[in-house]
Amino acid sequence: MATKIAANTSPKPLLPLKGVRILSLALNLPGPAALMRCQQMGARCVKLEPPAHPSAPKGASGDPMGLYNRGAYDTLHAGVQIATADLKSEKGQKALHRELAKADVLLTSFRPSALQKLGLDWKVLHKLYPTLSLVAIVGAPGARGEEPGHDLTYLAENNLVGGLELPPTLYADMGGSLMASEAVLQARLHQLQKGKGVRLDIALSDAAAYLALPRTWGLTKPGAAVGGGHAGYRVYPCKDGRVAVAALEPHFAASLATAVGLKTSNIMAMFAPETHAAIAAFLLTQTRAQLDKLAADKDIPLHTLPA
Repeated sequence: MATKIAANTSPKPLLPLKGVRILSLALNLPGPAALMRCQQMGARCVKLEPPAHPSAPKGASGDPMGLYNRGAYDTLHAGVQIATADLKSEKGQKALHRELAKADVLLTSFRPSALQKLGLDWKVLHKLYPTLSLVAIVGAPGARGEEPGHDLTYLAENNLVGGLELPPTLYADMGGSLMASEAVLQARLHQLQKGKGVRLDIALSDAAAYLALPRTWGLTKPGAAVGGGHAGYRVYPCKDGRVAVAALEPHFAASLATAVGLKTSNIMAMFAPETHAAIAAFLLTQTRAQLDKLAADKDIPLHTLPA
């Protein structure tokens, strides 16, 4: 009897931006990360980069990311058509407008004054290319648009920097890139519905503020449910490393309590100091391998980490 081979049931990826042409002038991280997302959604992506700095190595990119981390640059620009153009020159302006005439969306990451100097003021741009949309990534919105800033300063102003250590990743930049790719989708819907382009500004400070909402609401402040107050939602030391425990819901918390040997069904007992102490003492007796097995056997959400 012939063996039947199961058909591949993996769904095909949705490509909502298939057929959409995006021109990017955005450098560093937020813009290229947004462009990467758009390319993954089917967009045809073109990027104009400035010439590399004279002191840069031969063949270097005009995008600083190409110097900081070439691997990251290559990942961000996989599938992107890249050309060099000095937008401050007549030749560069001609190249820019050739691309603008073919684009559906322009993605930028300049300050408002820089856009004006490059002839990309929205009123001028919209008059020349009525169906073109502009997604402009800025540091901060409105009157703050000319202020200097970066991921770290936007996180700091939203109380997302603790002590003297740098955050483990670039939250505002990556959050802003997601907002920018979302804005491209919004702009495309507007074009299809209204037949004309729209300008959408994405502020990295707004992205940081959005990511900070759980802290603003008090959810992650020390002693709160997901700020260390709930004994089932903490990072503990174990015998040969650490363990991030996320047994927050009552059924997960009950499974953890049972595994530890606690006899309680009262969810508020998870906030008691003696519960914290009991769980901490138990986890110190367990290796990472033992805890991984416990998680699988008892359906407890946890992840072990090296010391």
